[in-house]
Amino acid sequence: MTDGKKSEKTTVKRCGEPVEYTVPKRTVAYEGGSADKLFSLGLTDHVHGYVMPPANPPVKESPWASEYAKVKKLSDDLLNKEVVVDAKADFVVAGWNSGFSDQRGITPEILDKLKIQSFMHTESCYNYPKHPEKKKPFEALYTDLERLGKIFKVEEKARKVVDDLKRREKAVEAKAPKGSPVPVFLYDSGTDQPFTAGGQVPPDDIIGKAGGKNIFSSLGQRWTQVNWESVTKAEPEVVVILDYGDKPAKKKIEFLKKSPQTRELPAVKKNNFFILDYNEGISGPRNIDGLERFGKYLRELTR
Repeated sequence: MTDGKKSEKTTVKRCGEPVEYTVPKRTVAYEGGSADKLFSLGLTDHVHGYVMPPANPPVKESPWASEYAKVKKLSDDLLNKEVVVDAKADFVVAGWNSGFSDQRGITPEILDKLKIQSFMHTESCYNYPKHPEKKKPFEALYTDLERLGKIFKVEEKARKVVDDLKRREKAVEAKAPKGSPVPVFLYDSGTDQPFTAGGQVPPDDIIGKAGGKNIFSSLGQRWTQVNWESVTKAEPEVVVILDYGDKPAKKKIEFLKKSPQTRELPAVKKNNFFILDYNEGISGPRNIDGLERFGKYLRELTR
């Protein structure tokens, strides 16, 4: 006998497109942000496994390490159609161009044809073909949790999780240093040209709500390449280092201190470096952990 409520279809937006969903039973999550969202909603029993590229920090460092241990690690490569089909997945959670990709042949449209449901991080929807949707990063996080709550029919749990995250966010914002926001440069990677955070990714909200100003906030993009001249011109007082991959934060700091293009930056001369964990920087509940830590850092810096 089937549970009638669980088999009912629910219409929820996937970016700007209304899509009908039935409650998934074999979810594949791509990267920590997707898995964290599901685990935070108490949905471990609905998760079959996760795909985690090697640049990501170990899952044992996650607040949901015990939940990761209950599901399968399906691959340490980028998301692809084969791993999803082999897993007999009925639902895939990832971002547009960070998981789903035309080039790699795994898109929501392709999965629809295979009768595999999919969901995209709202934060990544701003340039999704045909059905774009643009929201600020934290608003996008809360939207995802609410939408996943509807898909899995755990709306009340989602409301509680979102309310708690919003309460924590507002507490940091209320304590943010007064006066002109501190100019902040996020350094992801790159030596010839730096890779950084535009206005469409969580660090933009982390920096802004803590009392800083992302020097590339006006760029309507997610993770993007800029030039060192524009960094120098902005005179950042703080550098946020995104920590992931095979180049530790310490090595990135060493590069910034030695490079003639960056060693005279106010932040570098004052040794004002803040290390942001990868999973605090991509869309997921840990964004608020990053906000709380960076808020504390800025408050202590400006005393």
